[in-house]
Amino acid sequence: MKKTLFCMSVVLPILLLGCLADKGIIMKPLQTVNFVDLNRYIGKWYEIARYPNSFQKSCVGSMATYSLRDDGKINVVNECYNKSFSGKLHSAKGKAWVVDKETNARLKVSFFWPFAGDYWIIELGQDYEYAVIGHPRRKYLWILSRTPVMADDVYQSILTRLQEQEYDTAKLIISEQQNQE
Repeated sequence: MKKTLFCMSVVLPILLLGCLADKGIIMKPLQTVNFVDLNRYIGKWYEIARYPNSFQKSCVGSMATYSLRDDGKINVVNECYNKSFSGKLHSAKGKAWVVDKETNARLKVSFFWPFAGDYWIIELGQDYEYAVIGHPRRKYLWILSRTPVMADDVYQSILTRLQEQEYDTAKLIISEQQNQE
C-alpha cells in the first residue's frame, strides 16, 4: 500500500511532467534582453517575419511605429496593406506600458481596453537595428528591423538563437515588404 501511494504521489507526477516537457507544453522561462533604452527603441520598425496569427491574416508590408507619451506610456501604431501593396492600408492604434521597469524589456500592449497582451523584447541588435518580440508561452513571435530588408546572415543567427529559446522557427512566415526606406 505504501508503494502504491508513493508511486501515485511522487513517481506519477514526475512521469507526467516529463511527458508534458517532451510535448513542448512545459518550457524553460523565456529570456528577455538585459535592458531596453526606450528612447532608442521608439520609431518605425518593419516586420521581417512573424508567427501566424488571426489579426494579421491578410497583411503585407506590416510596420509598427512607437512613440513616447507624456504619461510614460508608448503609443503604438501597427499598419499593413490588405493582401497586396495596392490594397487598403489598415491601421491599428494602441498603447503599451512597461511592466518590468528594471529592464524595460517586458511590456503589455493593448489595442482594445481592457485586453492586453505580453510584448517581451527577447533580442535586440547592438545598435537597435533589429528586435525580436516574443510571448512567454511562445504563442507569438515577430522579427523586426529598422529597414524593410534584413541581411540573411543576421536573420539566420536570430533563428538559431530562437531555437535555443524553444521557438519553432519552422512556423515563421516571412513578411512581404516593399524595398523602401
